[in-house]
Amino acid sequence: MPTLNAGPLLDEVLAAILTQRAPGFDELVAIDSGSSDGTVERLRRAGFRVEGIHKREFDHGSTRDRGISLTTGDVIVLLVQDATMQGPDWLAKMVAPFADPQVAGVWCRQIPRPVCQPVMARRINGWPGWGEGVTVKKLPADKRLEELPPFEQLFLCAFDNVASVVRRTAWQRFPLGPRRFGEDIYFGKRAIAAGLGIAHQGGAVVMHSHDRSAWSEGKRTFCDHRNLRGLFGLVGIPTYDAVKKGIPDATREHVDYVRSLELPAEVEAPAIAWTRDYVKWQVWGQYLGAKAGANPGGLKGLLLRWLGRRLERGIG
Repeated sequence: MPTLNAGPLLDEVLAAILTQRAPGFDELVAIDSGSSDGTVERLRRAGFRVEGIHKREFDHGSTRDRGISLTTGDVIVLLVQDATMQGPDWLAKMVAPFADPQVAGVWCRQIPRPVCQPVMARRINGWPGWGEGVTVKKLPADKRLEELPPFEQLFLCAFDNVASVVRRTAWQRFPLGPRRFGEDIYFGKRAIAAGLGIAHQGGAVVMHSHDRSAWSEGKRTFCDHRNLRGLFGLVGIPTYDAVKKGIPDATREHVDYVRSLELPAEVEAPAIAWTRDYVKWQVWGQYLGAKAGANPGGLKGLLLRWLGRRLERGIG
């Protein structure tokens, strides 16, 4: 678990970890990037081994690799500091798909926290849409990954380290880093391309969401779509004309959804204002992120790389 100033919510997360039974956790490791709010002390009281790094050393892939290297188990659970396992059998459900020796990793369903913007809650509840059973994704025997359309590649390789489990032998073949962003789906792509499987355990759930500004969500979208263009060639919003059309169309759809919930006026008004900003930055994030993911040359490439470095700051 990578950590940085996790705050009091960490107590809830740790309590859920410690209640896991049959099996429970054999080893608990955290890599902390310089917390100053008591996070390290909370972790140690819960039985964690805590390794400290400087904040500038943090890398989503390499930091997790460092934590995994400190463990010895055949399967490794990857968590974040603000995702709470639901039920004492979460771990048992997550390791069950490893009965298939071809499964390289397992990820789970998420539900939003009570304080979550309505459109974000709908998005979290709807992803990936595979229900509550176990769904195992493997590449068809007669196909190469790059032969599939970009969206098919994405859904085949989807993986999420908010709460996941990886097989050690698969991690040894496909370490997560160095990777500033999207280390999870990068692992999924290489595992799938090698003929292994990725399982989604819809019966295991963590509660996880953020109360971010619409601008912060837009920055994350930029980084997501830069990554997806680089990995799969995926372009969701290809042109400036699509941006101009997409913003009003998506705003109308999302605002209508918020209004359909018939929230109290004092809740609905700020939710609609947030939603309007959210749509704007989502559309621009998808458009510019895909442009950056193409890694163009010249002045355009320099500008997009500069923009990427600015936007990825502070994204956890």
